[in-house]
Amino acid sequence: MNEFVLIFRNDFQPEVKFSPDEMQAIMQQWQNWMGGIAAQNKLASSGNRLGGDGKTVKPGNIVTNGPYAEIKEMISGFIIVTADSIEEASEIAKGCPILNVGGNVEVRNIIPMNN
Repeated sequence: MNEFVLIFRNDFQPEVKFSPDEMQAIMQQWQNWMGGIAAQNKLASSGNRLGGDGKTVKPGNIVTNGPYAEIKEMISGFIIVTADSIEEASEIAKGCPILNVGGNVEVRNIIPMNN
């Protein structure tokens, strides 16, 4: 089995706000999806959600606000799954609830660091 990171991206739209009921329904979808992955013993790490604020450190000790000069899309979180291939990991990603709200999932293989 190989490990793959599923990176959750969505359009940066600070004006979009969900009601408490909508947020609860969205969170339930996430719990169900991740629970299904865990039930298959394919959830290597439940990862974390990432906030919208950030800094970028560049050569010469330059620190800028945000991860991008002009943000249009933000990374909102990630998980790590195990799968036999990137195709299988992509199939897992197809069930991600972020796809229901206009987001997307980037699927990347993880290359282990050799000691």
